Amino acid sequence: MPKVSSLIVPYATYLRVYEPLAAFPEPERTHWERYARRADRPSYQDELRRALADLLPTPPVPVPVHESSDAFVLEADGVVCVCPWRTRLRGWQALGELAEELPLSVLDAVLPPVVRHQAAQDYERWLARNQDARPWIRTSTWQVPLHWFVLVSDEERRYDKGTGEIPPMLRYRTPMVQARRRVARALRTLKDTIEEGPLIDGLLEVGRWLEEFHPRSLVELDYAGLVHVLPAGELEDDHSAADVAEGIEALRSGDGAAAGAAYGRLVERWRSVRDRRSAN
Repeated sequence: MPKVSSLIVPYATYLRVYEPLAAFPEPERTHWERYARRADRPSYQDELRRALADLLPTPPVPVPVHESSDAFVLEADGVVCVCPWRTRLRGWQALGELAEELPLSVLDAVLPPVVRHQAAQDYERWLARNQDARPWIRTSTWQVPLHWFVLVSDEERRYDKGTGEIPPMLRYRTPMVQARRRVARALRTLKDTIEEGPLIDGLLEVGRWLEEFHPRSLVELDYAGLVHVLPAGELEDDHSAADVAEGIEALRSGDGAAAGAAYGRLVERWRSVRDRRSAN
């Protein structure tokens, strides 16, 4: 079994879409067909290692010079599906969000303004030629956005405690049609019962994103690096998707007390995660 890399693991979670090979035009489809047969495909840790290595030079390289030709691969019911990394596109998008995450003085120290300006110009030129581009992977640090849990169900939850140097694993995986159906149903309920806010906005945005992909795709919610900061007991007891579903169903049936109880469990669980972020 593979060993855990010694690199520092970012406390990030991921929402990934795996599309069937039929969704890709040629010559990209042939590339992924060949890629899926490789025995030496890089791992999640390899992707992190490459990204972190780019930040070591002076000046740092915030966005890869070339787009990645790697992907995550899985097979479901005999259908090979791939989730392209698209690290260059994701790097540009993450760079645009950093100003909201870090104080300007810290941001300037990590990535000098001239470096950020050049990357922003490169992105503008690239986007003008690739207006329909979208990532197959979404990232969130130190949390799982609550609206992500709407896409999955507790029955799709997979938890492994891990052994020795193998870390624990917590993830959900669901067919695209189910994810879209859950988003649509939840939006109807939320719009009828609560005021506009981050939960509805987030669901609308992720719903539009899901519509960009093949209907036979798979959607994966992965706790990934966050498992390294949460105690095993908390991971094992984490059934956030069930709490979100229970809260929405309670709103649908007009049971405000049950909805409040479910929301309270979610707030308490994820507050403890945010507290650890502040401690660091």
